[in-house]
Amino acid sequence: MTLTGLITTAGGIALFAWLVWDAGPREIASGVRQVGWGLAAVIVIAGIRFAARAAAWARCIEPPHTLRLAEAFKAVVSGDALGNATPLGPLVSEPAKVALVRNQVPMGPAFTALAIENLFYTLSVAAMIAAGTIALLLRGSLDSFFVGERLAAAGIDPASLRLAAEIAIAAVLVTYVIAAWALWRKPALLSSSATFVGRFWTSPALQTRMGKLRRLEQDIYTFASRRRQAVGPLIATELLFHALGVLEVHLTLWLLLGAPPPLVTSFVLETVNRLITVVFKFVPMQLGVNEGGTVLAAQILGLGSHVGLTLAIIRRARVLFWQLAGTGLLVRHGLSARRILDDAELTESGKA
Repeated sequence: MTLTGLITTAGGIALFAWLVWDAGPREIASGVRQVGWGLAAVIVIAGIRFAARAAAWARCIEPPHTLRLAEAFKAVVSGDALGNATPLGPLVSEPAKVALVRNQVPMGPAFTALAIENLFYTLSVAAMIAAGTIALLLRGSLDSFFVGERLAAAGIDPASLRLAAEIAIAAVLVTYVIAAWALWRKPALLSSSATFVGRFWTSPALQTRMGKLRRLEQDIYTFASRRRQAVGPLIATELLFHALGVLEVHLTLWLLLGAPPPLVTSFVLETVNRLITVVFKFVPMQLGVNEGGTVLAAQILGLGSHVGLTLAIIRRARVLFWQLAGTGLLVRHGLSARRILDDAELTESGKA
């Protein structure tokens, strides 16, 4: 994975450098200076977004266990930092969060709650992508003359973009249909997959995992019926996370343009950011691809490449701030990706 990380990081740096050169370093520097101390507000908003995810996780913890918001916040920031820094992404970020709260909540309940929170978050991201795609289609006809010119300048065929948008909306609808079917029929997807693998490869560790997967599935399927009072606030918290992302984009564009942009523009750009984060999670910090996607979206929306790239750089700065904060917390706890994965293996095998 080290080689993969080096390759993707090098490619991201090269793409980022080309984007800066193409947009114009002077224009970018001017835009960054124009944002000025507004960057502090952007960083604070990003911190509140971490707090929203932390609150959602804490709400999923099963009584009698409880997780303090401060501890959950530190774990979410640290896990995000570790996931962003490696191509392993969620494979280390989620165990890191659990490892950091093991003194507050046993690892089993903490991981189950995190899995449930991630399910709600994933569904909220799917809804966000669908809504943002619809907003892009409705913001102005992709077939109109002016939008067609912008797309042509960016080397994009309007018909192809519309088809991609429609496919994205259809994919989200299918995701929700599958989720509704799964909650209704409660199929043993994870444990059945493990059973299938067990036909070709048997080990005591796999049998242990199969039992845990069955319990995890049952906990997920019955969460809404067991914790009805938690579902509404949990959904609201996940939506708050996305609303704060739109606010972050809106404030940055306001500072860059000197006037508030249309809210739908900020919404579409945040949707692009979410989509890139999902698709390119294997690229450390989504370096280069995030900037490229933001520039492309900004061109389609008529903002210009330099505005799009400056927006991406400001958001990159806030990512680096919280990346350093999370890394500091990891160092303080003496955690690394290798140790987290080793601890997970030991816990699964019953040795720890």
